[in-house]
Amino acid sequence: MAHAVSAAEPNFDFDGPISRTVLENYLERSVTMTCLLVTGQVEGSRDYDYPDDDLRLIRNIRPKLIGRAIYRWNGESRLNEPTFWSSAKEIIERVHASDDQVIFQGCLFETISLEVNQVKIPPWVFAEFQLPVEDRNFSYDAMLNEQGKFVRHWGRSSVPDISRLESQMWFYYLAGAYIDLGCEALHLGQVSLIGMNDPDFTHWSHLISRIRAHAAKQGRRHWVLLDAHVPKGGMIVDGKSLLDFNSFPLRIKEIVDKPYEGELEVGYLDAIFGRSRGCISPSGWKCESLPYLVELDNYGRSRNANVADTKSIFVWGWDEISWFAQQDETYRNAWLVYAHRWIRQHDPNGHLQLPVNRMITCPNETGGNYRANTRSAACPVGYSQEETIKQLFSDDKAALESP
Repeated sequence: MAHAVSAAEPNFDFDGPISRTVLENYLERSVTMTCLLVTGQVEGSRDYDYPDDDLRLIRNIRPKLIGRAIYRWNGESRLNEPTFWSSAKEIIERVHASDDQVIFQGCLFETISLEVNQVKIPPWVFAEFQLPVEDRNFSYDAMLNEQGKFVRHWGRSSVPDISRLESQMWFYYLAGAYIDLGCEALHLGQVSLIGMNDPDFTHWSHLISRIRAHAAKQGRRHWVLLDAHVPKGGMIVDGKSLLDFNSFPLRIKEIVDKPYEGELEVGYLDAIFGRSRGCISPSGWKCESLPYLVELDNYGRSRNANVADTKSIFVWGWDEISWFAQQDETYRNAWLVYAHRWIRQHDPNGHLQLPVNRMITCPNETGGNYRANTRSAACPVGYSQEETIKQLFSDDKAALESP
């Protein structure tokens, strides 16, 4: 095993249910590296392909949970390509050769396109749902809400309805394929949208039980860490959370008298600070507030770019990561230190998922992405937050964070 560490290294060991201490150790060393495991163009014309420098960065900053590492936002036909899976497996193995405790996260997002009709349903999915095996593909129409809710919600694509059997089979297929690949975490996206017809989480509960059973048999450490964006503070049924941890955007508030600056505030809009609900975790431990991640989210731009509106989720007219990417390097580095410290001071149940790679929608010359990589010939589009993130992960972060 390749995880020899110093005596001061936090504990990252688990096999089966995970303790709160170990879970929070992972959350404290969490990054977003969108589509790290997906080579080539995956988001329209955006190219995520700097694998060598990304692997160098991982060796340098030593993250333990790599969020959003593999997924499809529409374009489902790529799942048919053997290289989609083999290239991802190769990158996982290269990272695990240096540190086999790193967790990769796959995503089950709130969108489907007509390309889902090109993906064949494997026999093991039929078997899980006790259905006769058929030689057929998934059906886009069979995943849609029967009353038309959220159909074409994303323009040409729709939100799958979790109450439809076909949607459950689709998500189970994705979850199982990512777990079999080596992912030990799954982000379930906007569960309220997908659960449009599931107010008490009945269908979600059944699906998540199936996913956890698959992980218990096939997972690297017989467990899968599940999270989702939870505007109401959790997914709780009879006092037990369906999720191992919650997640949500940061909800950055403009500082109106300081153009383009932003801050965090408890109670601002629907921010999760202080609102992650108490429960019994899937691993069995009780908590007054389930641990959670907050992230610099991407969701587009408003019609009023560069204008402050403290009633809007946009920050100076931009989504959070696009706002962040437009700041100068010094401010970006200082703001990550500020946010990390602020969360610890105001809600120690929260943890900042540090941004390493994410799609941006603002004017840029960086291929439509924010990348934290130190800018170099190997990554000429880097924004150079790498060393700040390394310090926040290091043993001397207390000195870095002192007022």
